[in-house]
Amino acid sequence: MLDQTKAETQSVALDDLVVIAEFRDTIYPGLVSTGNVSRGGGKPLHTVINGENYHALKALTWTHRGRVDAIYIDPPYNTGAKDWKYNNDYVEGEDLYRHSKWLAMMERRLQLAKELLNPTDSVLIVSIDEKEYLRLGLLLEQVFPEAEIEMVTSVISAKGVARFGEFSRVEEFIYFARIGSSSVQLGERNMLDDSRSATAQIGRAIDWLGLRRREPTAKRGARPNQFYPIFVNAESGYIDSIGDPIADDIDRLQIKAPKGAYAVWPLRPNGGEGLWGITPETAKRYLNDGFIRSRNHKPEREQAAIHYLPSGTVDAIQQGGIEILGRDPDGAVQAVYRERKGVIPKRVWNMASHNAESGGSLVLSKLIPDRRFPFPKSLYAVEDALRFFVKQKTEAVILDFFSGSGTTAHAVMRLNKQDGGKRQCISVTNNEVGADEQKALREQGLRPGDTEWEGLGICDYITKPRVHAAITGKTPDGQPIKGDYKFTDEFPMAEGFKENAEFFTLTYETPLAISYQTAFARIAPLLWLRAGSVGHRIERLPAAGWDVAESYGLLVELDKATDFLKATRKAEALRIAYIVTDDERRFQALARRLPEGVEAIRLYESYLTNFAFANGDDT
Repeated sequence: MLDQTKAETQSVALDDLVVIAEFRDTIYPGLVSTGNVSRGGGKPLHTVINGENYHALKALTWTHRGRVDAIYIDPPYNTGAKDWKYNNDYVEGEDLYRHSKWLAMMERRLQLAKELLNPTDSVLIVSIDEKEYLRLGLLLEQVFPEAEIEMVTSVISAKGVARFGEFSRVEEFIYFARIGSSSVQLGERNMLDDSRSATAQIGRAIDWLGLRRREPTAKRGARPNQFYPIFVNAESGYIDSIGDPIADDIDRLQIKAPKGAYAVWPLRPNGGEGLWGITPETAKRYLNDGFIRSRNHKPEREQAAIHYLPSGTVDAIQQGGIEILGRDPDGAVQAVYRERKGVIPKRVWNMASHNAESGGSLVLSKLIPDRRFPFPKSLYAVEDALRFFVKQKTEAVILDFFSGSGTTAHAVMRLNKQDGGKRQCISVTNNEVGADEQKALREQGLRPGDTEWEGLGICDYITKPRVHAAITGKTPDGQPIKGDYKFTDEFPMAEGFKENAEFFTLTYETPLAISYQTAFARIAPLLWLRAGSVGHRIERLPAAGWDVAESYGLLVELDKATDFLKATRKAEALRIAYIVTDDERRFQALARRLPEGVEAIRLYESYLTNFAFANGDDT
C-alpha cells in the first residue's frame, strides 16, 4: 500500500512475474522462432510474425527499408462492432472519436510502410469498405503525395447485403498507390466481364480503330498538324493520298482534291472540325505499310470511314506477335494474333473468383476445418490484385502487416507455382482472441499468456495453421485437404506448394542485453531476414569468432578477420557481412577488404540506432 511504512514481501511462482518497463524506457525488438515448414528446397522462406504490427514494422525498417515491392493490407474496417482495438480498448460504434482513432492508427503504420516500399518501383494495395474509404483516400494522398492513386470497386457478393431504405451493398473498394515507375500490367481479362480474354485472342483478327480523335477537347487547333485532308478515290473508295495540314485560319473547303478523289476531314458528329489521331507523316508511312485504310465510302456525300492500327498493334506486327496473312486490294493488312496479348483491366471488378464466401470462407474451411475466421478475403482476389504488379518480378518481396488468416501469403504461393517464381511474403498479425472468446476464457480463470488462451489467438489458431496447411496439403490433424483450387491454376489442394515458411514471435529486448550480446539468439533472425531469408541461419555466437552462411557472414572477433575474409570470398551468394565492433576505423578497414557487392554492416550500433522506440509510444 502507498501509505505503508514497512515493505511487504510475498513469494510467487516465477512464471507469474511480469517485467515492467518504465513508461518511456527504450525497447528493442527481437524474434523467436516458433516452428517452420520446408518443402521448397533452397527457395527463400515466407515469414509469419506474431506481434503488434507497429513494432514489427519498426523492426522491418532495419531489415527491409526500401526493399519491399508490394504491400497488400486489409485493415480493420471500423464497423463499430468489436473487431479492432485502439490502445487496448475496443472502439464502439458510438465512440465520437471512432474515425479519428482509426485514422491515427492507420497513419502511423502507413508512415512506416512508406519507408519499406521501394521508392523507384512499388505499390501499396489497401482493401476497405464504405465505413472509411473516403477518409482512407485522403490519408493516402497525404502520406503518399508523390504516388499515383487509383481506387477499384470490387464486387465481393453479387447477392448483396440487403438494408431497408438503402441500396444493397455488393462491393468493397481497393486503393492502389503506385510509387515510382510502378504501372498496372496487362492481364488475362478486363476484370469486369468476359468480353475480352487474352488467351482467346490467339488466332483472332486484329482490331482496326477509327482515326478521328473522340475526346471532347479534340478540336481543330488543339494539336498542331493533326487537321489535314485524307483523299479517297471516288470510284474504289480506297485512300488515294494523304494531304498536308492546313493553318487554323484557312477554310478547309478551299482545299482541292486530286482528280477523281475527294477530301475526308476529321469532322465531329455535330459537324464541327476535330482532329485525326496521328500526324500526316505517320499517316503517310502507315499508308505505305498497309496500316491505314478507308471503308464504307459514300462518294455522293464525299464521306468515308478512316481506320488505322494503333502503335501497339504496329509494334506487335513488327515484333512477330501478330502475323500478316495477306492484304486487301488497297494494301491494308489482314493479320491475326499469334501471341497472347494482355488486356487492360478496368476499375470495376466483377469476377466470380472474388466472391468472399466461395473464394474466402470456403477455401479457409477446407484448409483448417472447424476453425472460423470472420470475413477472410477471397484468395483469388488477392492473387489477381498482386499479379498486376509482381508478375514480372519473380523474386518480389511482398508484405502484409494486417495478415489475419494469411490470405496474402497463400496468394503469393499460388503466383510462384504459376511461373516458378521465388517471391516471398512477410505476414504480420497479432494473437488476439475475439471479444466473446475473451469473456469465456476469463470465466474459466484464464488470462493472456496462458497456453489455452494463446492457443485460440489469431496467429496460433488461424494464420500459422493455414500457411502450414497450404504448403503441406494437409489439415492440422494430418488429413489430405479436400477440394481443388479453381480459376487461374486448377489443381488439388492436397498437392500443397513447393514453398518454405518460418513462424516467429516478436520479443522486446533491452539495449544492455543487445550490446553485451546476451540477446544474440533473438537478434539472429533479423540478421537472416535482412540477408534475404534464404539458407541456414547463424543461431549462436560462433565459437570460432566468425561464421558464414549462404547469404551473410558474421565476424565477432576482429583478430579472426583474415579467416573470415577468406570464407567470404568463397561464398558466391553472399550479400551482407555483419561486423561486431565499436571501432569505426577498423570497421571501415575491414569493409574495404570485402568482396565487391557485399554490404558491410556494423553491429550492434546499426541495430540500436534503428530500433529505438519507447514502450509508451501511442501505437
